[in-house]
Amino acid sequence: MRTHFAKALAACAALLLIGPEYALGIDIKRPEVKEFISHMSDAYGFKKRALRKLLKSADSQPAIIDAMSKPAEKAKLWYEYRPIFLTERRIREGTEFWVAHRQALDEASIKSGVAPEYLAAILGVETYYGRLTGTYRVLDALVTLSFDFPPREKFFRDELEQFLLLTRDAHLDPKTLKGSYAGAMGAPQFMPSNYRRYAVDADANGRIDLWNDWPDVCASVGNYLKEHGWNAGEPVLDEATVDPDKAGDLDGRKLVLSETVGSLAAKGVSFEAALPPEAPAILIAADEPDGIHWRVGYNNFFVITRYNHSALYAMAVYELAAAVKQRMLANEAESLAATATPP
Repeated sequence: MRTHFAKALAACAALLLIGPEYALGIDIKRPEVKEFISHMSDAYGFKKRALRKLLKSADSQPAIIDAMSKPAEKAKLWYEYRPIFLTERRIREGTEFWVAHRQALDEASIKSGVAPEYLAAILGVETYYGRLTGTYRVLDALVTLSFDFPPREKFFRDELEQFLLLTRDAHLDPKTLKGSYAGAMGAPQFMPSNYRRYAVDADANGRIDLWNDWPDVCASVGNYLKEHGWNAGEPVLDEATVDPDKAGDLDGRKLVLSETVGSLAAKGVSFEAALPPEAPAILIAADEPDGIHWRVGYNNFFVITRYNHSALYAMAVYELAAAVKQRMLANEAESLAATATPP
Protein backbone atom coordinates (compact mmCIF):
# COMPACT_ATOMS: atom_id res chain seq x y z
CA MET A 1 0.00 0.00 0.00
CA ARG A 2 2.80 2.41 0.93
CA THR A 3 4.72 1.52 -2.20
CA HIS A 4 1.71 2.24 -4.40
CA PHE A 5 1.10 5.59 -2.70
CA ALA A 6 4.78 6.54 -3.03
CA LYS A 7 4.67 5.77 -6.75
CA ALA A 8 1.53 7.88 -7.08
CA LEU A 9 3.18 10.84 -5.41
CA ALA A 10 6.30 10.43 -7.53
CA ALA A 11 4.22 10.42 -10.71
CA CYS A 12 2.43 13.59 -9.69
CA ALA A 13 5.68 15.27 -8.67
CA ALA A 14 7.29 14.42 -11.98
CA LEU A 15 4.47 16.08 -13.86
CA LEU A 16 4.60 19.18 -11.68
CA LEU A 17 8.31 19.57 -12.32
CA ILE A 18 7.53 20.02 -16.00
CA GLY A 19 5.83 23.31 -15.17
CA PRO A 20 2.21 24.43 -15.49
CA GLU A 21 2.81 26.18 -18.79
CA TYR A 22 3.37 22.90 -20.59
CA ALA A 23 0.79 20.35 -21.67
CA LEU A 24 1.59 16.83 -22.78
CA GLY A 25 -0.40 14.75 -25.22
CA ILE A 26 -1.70 11.45 -23.87
CA ASP A 27 0.12 8.37 -25.09
CA ILE A 28 -2.71 6.14 -26.30
CA LYS A 29 -0.38 3.12 -26.26
CA ARG A 30 -0.15 3.16 -22.47
CA PRO A 31 -1.71 -0.05 -21.05
CA GLU A 32 -4.25 1.80 -18.90
CA VAL A 33 -5.36 3.96 -21.84
CA LYS A 34 -5.70 0.93 -24.10
CA GLU A 35 -7.67 -0.84 -21.38
CA PHE A 36 -10.04 2.12 -21.06
CA ILE A 37 -10.59 2.24 -24.82
CA SER A 38 -11.36 -1.48 -24.90
CA HIS A 39 -13.79 -1.09 -22.01
CA MET A 40 -15.69 1.72 -23.72
CA SER A 41 -15.85 -0.30 -26.92
CA ASP A 42 -16.98 -3.53 -25.29
CA ALA A 43 -19.44 -1.99 -22.82
CA TYR A 44 -20.94 0.81 -24.87
CA GLY A 45 -20.12 0.19 -28.51
CA PHE A 46 -17.70 3.06 -29.02
CA LYS A 47 -15.46 2.75 -32.06
CA LYS A 48 -11.89 2.14 -30.91
CA ARG A 49 -10.40 4.14 -33.74
CA ALA A 50 -12.55 7.18 -32.96
CA LEU A 51 -11.72 6.94 -29.26
CA ARG A 52 -7.99 6.71 -29.97
CA LYS A 53 -8.23 9.82 -32.10
CA LEU A 54 -10.22 11.68 -29.45
CA LEU A 55 -7.97 10.75 -26.53
CA LYS A 56 -4.88 11.51 -28.58
CA SER A 57 -6.19 15.06 -29.03
CA ALA A 58 -6.36 15.55 -25.25
CA ASP A 59 -3.57 17.26 -23.32
CA SER A 60 -2.41 16.25 -19.87
CA GLN A 61 -1.91 19.48 -17.98
CA PRO A 62 0.26 19.69 -14.83
CA ALA A 63 -1.62 22.85 -13.82
CA ILE A 64 -4.72 20.71 -13.32
CA ILE A 65 -2.88 18.35 -10.98
CA ASP A 66 -1.48 21.33 -9.09
CA ALA A 67 -4.99 22.76 -8.61
CA MET A 68 -6.31 19.40 -7.43
CA SER A 69 -3.60 19.28 -4.78
CA LYS A 70 -4.62 22.49 -2.99
CA PRO A 71 -8.39 23.21 -3.08
CA ALA A 72 -9.49 26.23 -1.03
CA GLU A 73 -11.76 24.08 1.15
CA LYS A 74 -8.70 22.26 2.52
CA ALA A 75 -6.13 25.02 2.42
CA LYS A 76 -8.09 27.79 4.20
CA LEU A 77 -9.75 28.34 7.55
CA TRP A 78 -13.33 29.63 7.74
CA TYR A 79 -12.40 33.27 8.34
CA GLU A 80 -10.12 33.09 5.29
CA TYR A 81 -12.61 31.21 3.12
CA ARG A 82 -15.71 33.27 3.94
CA PRO A 83 -14.56 36.60 2.38
CA ILE A 84 -14.10 34.89 -0.98
CA PHE A 85 -17.86 34.39 -1.30
CA LEU A 86 -19.50 36.88 1.06
CA THR A 87 -18.71 40.02 -0.90
CA GLU A 88 -20.86 43.02 -1.68
CA ARG A 89 -20.59 42.28 -5.37
CA ARG A 90 -21.67 38.65 -5.03
CA ILE A 91 -24.63 39.63 -2.85
CA ARG A 92 -25.67 42.41 -5.25
CA GLU A 93 -25.36 40.19 -8.30
CA GLY A 94 -27.28 37.50 -6.45
CA THR A 95 -30.25 39.81 -6.08
CA GLU A 96 -29.94 40.84 -9.72
CA PHE A 97 -29.85 37.17 -10.72
CA TRP A 98 -32.95 36.46 -8.62
CA VAL A 99 -34.85 39.33 -10.23
CA ALA A 100 -33.77 38.32 -13.74
CA HIS A 101 -34.63 34.63 -13.27
CA ARG A 102 -37.41 34.77 -10.72
CA GLN A 103 -39.73 32.47 -12.68
CA ALA A 104 -37.07 29.79 -13.19
CA LEU A 105 -36.09 29.94 -9.51
CA ASP A 106 -39.69 29.87 -8.29
CA GLU A 107 -40.64 26.93 -10.49
CA ALA A 108 -37.53 25.00 -9.46
CA SER A 109 -38.22 25.78 -5.81
CA ILE A 110 -41.81 24.54 -6.03
CA LYS A 111 -40.76 21.25 -7.66
CA SER A 112 -37.79 20.57 -5.39
CA GLY A 113 -38.82 22.13 -2.10
CA VAL A 114 -35.54 24.06 -1.98
CA ALA A 115 -35.97 27.76 -1.20
CA PRO A 116 -34.92 29.99 -4.14
CA GLU A 117 -32.21 31.75 -2.16
CA TYR A 118 -30.33 28.45 -1.79
CA LEU A 119 -30.59 27.70 -5.50
CA ALA A 120 -29.22 31.16 -6.25
CA ALA A 121 -26.50 30.91 -3.59
CA ILE A 122 -25.14 27.63 -4.91
CA LEU A 123 -24.89 29.15 -8.38
CA GLY A 124 -23.27 32.21 -6.82
CA VAL A 125 -20.64 30.20 -5.01
CA GLU A 126 -20.03 27.78 -7.87
CA THR A 127 -19.75 30.09 -10.88
CA TYR A 128 -20.70 33.64 -9.91
CA TYR A 129 -24.22 33.01 -11.25
CA GLY A 130 -23.01 31.34 -14.42
CA ARG A 131 -20.42 33.94 -15.33
CA LEU A 132 -17.32 31.84 -14.55
CA THR A 133 -17.94 28.28 -15.67
CA GLY A 134 -14.33 27.26 -16.25
CA THR A 135 -11.64 27.65 -18.87
CA TYR A 136 -10.26 24.12 -19.12
CA ARG A 137 -11.41 21.74 -21.80
CA VAL A 138 -13.39 19.10 -19.93
CA LEU A 139 -11.71 16.44 -22.03
CA ASP A 140 -8.25 17.63 -20.96
CA ALA A 141 -9.23 17.82 -17.29
CA LEU A 142 -10.74 14.34 -17.15
CA VAL A 143 -8.01 12.70 -19.20
CA THR A 144 -5.30 14.33 -17.07
CA LEU A 145 -6.88 13.17 -13.83
CA SER A 146 -7.81 9.74 -15.21
CA PHE A 147 -4.34 8.78 -16.31
CA ASP A 148 -1.84 11.12 -14.64
CA PHE A 149 -3.27 11.55 -11.14
CA PRO A 150 -3.03 8.09 -9.52
CA PRO A 151 -4.50 9.05 -6.12
CA ARG A 152 -7.97 9.51 -7.70
CA GLU A 153 -7.66 7.84 -11.07
CA LYS A 154 -10.57 5.45 -10.47
CA PHE A 155 -13.03 8.27 -9.73
CA PHE A 156 -11.98 10.37 -12.70
CA ARG A 157 -11.83 7.45 -15.10
CA ASP A 158 -15.45 6.75 -14.20
CA GLU A 159 -16.22 10.42 -14.85
CA LEU A 160 -14.44 10.28 -18.21
CA GLU A 161 -16.63 7.31 -19.06
CA GLN A 162 -19.74 9.27 -18.11
CA PHE A 163 -18.52 12.29 -20.07
CA LEU A 164 -18.14 10.27 -23.24
CA LEU A 165 -21.61 8.79 -22.76
CA LEU A 166 -23.07 12.22 -22.07
CA THR A 167 -21.57 13.85 -25.13
CA ARG A 168 -22.63 10.96 -27.36
CA ASP A 169 -26.19 10.79 -26.05
CA ALA A 170 -26.72 14.57 -25.95
CA HIS A 171 -24.92 15.19 -29.25
CA LEU A 172 -22.33 17.48 -27.65
CA ASP A 173 -18.82 18.02 -28.97
CA PRO A 174 -16.38 16.50 -26.43
CA LYS A 175 -13.51 18.57 -27.84
CA THR A 176 -15.06 21.98 -27.20
CA LEU A 177 -16.89 21.77 -23.86
CA LYS A 178 -15.15 23.74 -21.12
CA GLY A 179 -15.36 23.48 -17.35
CA SER A 180 -13.36 23.47 -14.14
CA TYR A 181 -9.96 21.91 -13.55
CA ALA A 182 -11.84 18.87 -12.16
CA GLY A 183 -14.12 18.54 -15.20
CA ALA A 184 -17.23 20.09 -13.64
CA MET A 185 -19.56 21.70 -16.16
CA GLY A 186 -22.01 24.52 -16.62
CA ALA A 187 -23.44 27.10 -14.23
CA PRO A 188 -24.06 24.50 -11.48
CA GLN A 189 -20.70 22.75 -12.06
CA PHE A 190 -22.05 19.24 -12.43
CA MET A 191 -19.60 16.41 -12.93
CA PRO A 192 -20.55 14.24 -15.93
CA SER A 193 -22.13 11.51 -13.79
CA ASN A 194 -24.30 14.08 -11.99
CA TYR A 195 -25.18 15.75 -15.28
CA ARG A 196 -26.52 12.45 -16.56
CA ARG A 197 -28.22 11.52 -13.28
CA TYR A 198 -29.72 14.75 -11.96
CA ALA A 199 -29.90 17.34 -14.74
CA VAL A 200 -33.45 18.29 -15.76
CA ASP A 201 -35.00 19.44 -19.03
CA ALA A 202 -37.21 21.93 -17.21
CA ASP A 203 -38.58 23.70 -20.27
CA ALA A 204 -39.18 20.42 -22.14
CA ASN A 205 -37.36 21.54 -25.27
CA GLY A 206 -35.76 18.15 -25.79
CA ARG A 207 -32.27 19.03 -24.54
CA ILE A 208 -30.57 19.86 -21.25
CA ASP A 209 -28.29 22.89 -21.33
CA LEU A 210 -26.56 23.72 -18.05
CA TRP A 211 -24.60 26.60 -19.56
CA ASN A 212 -27.32 28.84 -21.02
CA ASP A 213 -30.79 27.50 -20.19
CA TRP A 214 -31.73 28.94 -16.79
CA PRO A 215 -34.88 26.87 -16.24
CA ASP A 216 -32.72 23.77 -16.78
CA VAL A 217 -29.97 25.11 -14.50
CA CYS A 218 -32.24 26.05 -11.59
CA ALA A 219 -34.32 22.89 -11.83
CA SER A 220 -31.19 20.72 -11.97
CA VAL A 221 -29.70 22.24 -8.80
CA GLY A 222 -33.02 21.81 -7.04
CA ASN A 223 -33.34 18.23 -8.23
CA TYR A 224 -29.83 17.40 -7.06
CA LEU A 225 -30.55 18.66 -3.54
CA LYS A 226 -33.96 17.01 -3.44
CA GLU A 227 -32.56 13.66 -4.52
CA HIS A 228 -29.92 13.92 -1.81
CA GLY A 229 -32.55 14.32 0.89
CA TRP A 230 -33.46 18.00 1.20
CA ASN A 231 -36.40 18.50 3.56
CA ALA A 232 -38.59 21.41 2.45
CA GLY A 233 -39.12 24.11 5.06
CA GLU A 234 -36.53 22.82 7.52
CA PRO A 235 -33.69 25.03 8.80
CA VAL A 236 -30.10 24.65 7.64
CA LEU A 237 -27.87 26.02 10.37
CA ASP A 238 -27.97 27.67 13.80
CA GLU A 239 -25.39 29.48 15.91
CA ALA A 240 -24.41 27.67 19.10
CA THR A 241 -22.37 28.03 22.25
CA VAL A 242 -20.53 25.29 24.09
CA ASP A 243 -19.92 24.79 27.78
CA PRO A 244 -16.14 25.51 28.08
CA ASP A 245 -15.72 22.55 30.42
CA LYS A 246 -17.09 20.20 27.77
CA ALA A 247 -15.54 21.74 24.63
CA GLY A 248 -12.52 19.46 24.77
CA ASP A 249 -14.73 16.41 24.39
CA LEU A 250 -16.48 17.70 21.27
CA ASP A 251 -15.48 17.22 17.65
CA GLY A 252 -16.75 19.78 15.16
CA ARG A 253 -14.67 18.62 12.20
CA LYS A 254 -16.54 15.56 10.94
CA LEU A 255 -19.14 15.73 8.18
CA VAL A 256 -21.35 13.02 9.62
CA LEU A 257 -24.95 13.28 10.84
CA SER A 258 -24.07 11.22 13.88
CA GLU A 259 -25.71 13.47 16.47
CA THR A 260 -29.23 14.71 17.13
CA VAL A 261 -30.63 17.95 18.46
CA GLY A 262 -31.14 16.21 21.79
CA SER A 263 -27.74 14.51 21.99
CA LEU A 264 -25.88 17.76 21.31
CA ALA A 265 -27.90 19.56 23.98
CA ALA A 266 -27.01 16.80 26.42
CA LYS A 267 -23.32 17.30 25.65
CA GLY A 268 -23.38 20.97 26.62
CA VAL A 269 -24.15 22.56 23.25
CA SER A 270 -26.66 25.41 23.56
CA PHE A 271 -28.72 26.48 20.52
CA GLU A 272 -32.28 27.30 19.61
CA ALA A 273 -33.59 24.59 17.30
CA ALA A 274 -36.93 24.61 15.54
CA LEU A 275 -36.66 20.84 15.22
CA PRO A 276 -37.54 17.99 17.62
CA PRO A 277 -34.87 16.36 19.81
CA GLU A 278 -34.62 13.34 17.54
CA ALA A 279 -33.77 15.42 14.43
CA PRO A 280 -30.32 14.62 13.00
CA ALA A 281 -27.66 17.25 13.62
CA ILE A 282 -23.98 17.90 13.18
CA LEU A 283 -21.65 20.06 15.29
CA ILE A 284 -19.48 22.47 13.30
CA ALA A 285 -16.35 24.24 14.50
CA ALA A 286 -15.90 27.46 12.51
CA ASP A 287 -12.43 28.97 12.89
CA GLU A 288 -12.48 32.73 13.49
CA PRO A 289 -9.52 35.01 14.32
CA ASP A 290 -10.52 34.97 18.00
CA GLY A 291 -10.96 31.20 18.17
CA ILE A 292 -13.60 28.58 17.43
CA HIS A 293 -17.22 29.66 16.94
CA TRP A 294 -19.67 26.78 17.19
CA ARG A 295 -22.61 26.06 14.93
CA VAL A 296 -25.13 23.28 14.55
CA GLY A 297 -26.08 22.05 11.11
CA TYR A 298 -29.15 20.00 10.34
CA ASN A 299 -30.14 17.57 7.60
CA ASN A 300 -30.31 20.31 4.95
CA PHE A 301 -26.81 21.51 5.85
CA PHE A 302 -25.54 17.99 5.33
CA VAL A 303 -27.36 17.84 1.97
CA ILE A 304 -25.49 20.96 0.81
CA THR A 305 -22.22 19.20 1.64
CA ARG A 306 -23.22 16.46 -0.80
CA TYR A 307 -22.80 19.10 -3.50
CA ASN A 308 -19.29 19.83 -2.22
CA HIS A 309 -18.00 17.75 0.67
CA SER A 310 -16.95 20.68 2.83
CA ALA A 311 -18.46 22.39 5.85
CA LEU A 312 -16.82 25.62 4.68
CA TYR A 313 -18.66 25.36 1.37
CA ALA A 314 -22.01 24.70 3.03
CA MET A 315 -21.53 27.62 5.45
CA ALA A 316 -20.69 29.93 2.53
CA VAL A 317 -23.84 28.83 0.69
CA TYR A 318 -25.92 29.34 3.84
CA GLU A 319 -24.58 32.84 4.52
CA LEU A 320 -24.78 33.95 0.90
CA ALA A 321 -28.38 32.68 0.68
CA ALA A 322 -29.32 34.62 3.81
CA ALA A 323 -27.59 37.79 2.57
CA VAL A 324 -29.21 37.65 -0.87
CA LYS A 325 -32.66 37.03 0.62
CA GLN A 326 -32.23 39.91 3.04
CA ARG A 327 -31.16 42.22 0.21
CA MET A 328 -34.12 41.11 -1.90
CA LEU A 329 -36.55 41.80 0.92
CA ALA A 330 -34.99 45.21 1.58
CA ASN A 331 -35.17 46.15 -2.10
CA GLU A 332 -38.79 45.06 -2.34
CA ALA A 333 -39.69 47.00 0.81
CA GLU A 334 -37.96 50.07 -0.59
CA SER A 335 -39.82 49.77 -3.88
CA LEU A 336 -43.13 49.32 -2.10
CA ALA A 337 -42.49 52.35 0.06
CA ALA A 338 -41.60 54.43 -3.00
CA THR A 339 -44.82 53.50 -4.80
CA ALA A 340 -46.87 54.15 -1.68
CA THR A 341 -45.44 57.63 -1.13
CA PRO A 342 -47.72 60.31 -2.57
CA PRO A 343 -46.11 62.65 -5.14
